[in-house]
Amino acid sequence: MLKNNSNIVLIGASGHAKVVIDIIEKLNRFTIVGLIDSFKPIGTQIFEYKVIGTEDDLPELTKKYHFNAGIITIGDNWIRKVIHQKIENLVPEFELITAIHPSAVIGKQVKIGNGTVVMPGAIINSAAKVGKCCIINTKVSLGHDSEMKDYSSLAPNVTVGGNVSIGSYTAICMGANIIQDISIGKHSIVGAGALVNKNIEDYNLVYGVPAKFIRKISKGEKYLYPASDYVKR
Repeated sequence: MLKNNSNIVLIGASGHAKVVIDIIEKLNRFTIVGLIDSFKPIGTQIFEYKVIGTEDDLPELTKKYHFNAGIITIGDNWIRKVIHQKIENLVPEFELITAIHPSAVIGKQVKIGNGTVVMPGAIINSAAKVGKCCIINTKVSLGHDSEMKDYSSLAPNVTVGGNVSIGSYTAICMGANIIQDISIGKHSIVGAGALVNKNIEDYNLVYGVPAKFIRKISKGEKYLYPASDYVKR
C-alpha cells in the first residue's frame, strides 16, 4: 500500500482526467506530479497539472519525478486495458491506485480492484465485487452481490439490481436500468436509457425499453458516441 503523499501520475489527459483529479485532491492522500498522454503535446495543461510525457517515456519519468504509481484516466474500456498492458510491460512494478470519491457509499464486504474509479454519489451495496480498472460513474447504484468484471463501466445514473453479473469490457451507458439476477456478457454495450430484463450474450449491442438486440459488435469497438450512430455502423 502506498504511503500518504506518494507521488502519482494520471495516464490520460481528457475530460475523464478532470473528474479523477477532483477525487484525488479531495482524498488528500497523493501528490499528482503530472499527466501522461500519447496524443497531447508535452506542456498541455489540465487545471494546474501538465502533460509530462507519453507512455513510452514512463521508465525515464518514474526516475525523474520519483513516482511508481498512478491511475489510468481513459474512459474507453478497451483502450484502458491496452494502456494498462503497455504499462505493465514497460514498468512491471508500477502500482495502480483506486480513486473513490468521499461522497460515495460503499457497503459491507464490498471488494474493489486496483485502478478503479468511483465517482461522486455512487452507491455500491453490500457484498458487491468490482474488478480492476472499472469506472463507476456519478450517482450509479450497484446492487448487493453484483459483480463488475475487469475494465467494465457504468455511466452516470445507471441502476443495477442485486445478483447481476457484468462482463469484462462491457459498457452500460447513461441512465440504463438492469433488473436483478441478470447476466451481461463481455464486450457488450447497453445503450443509454435501456431497461435490461433478460440476459445479454457476449459482443452484443442492445438498447430500448425493454432492451432489444441491435447487432453484434467487435472487440474494442468505440461506443462513446450517440446511440443512433450504432445502427449505421
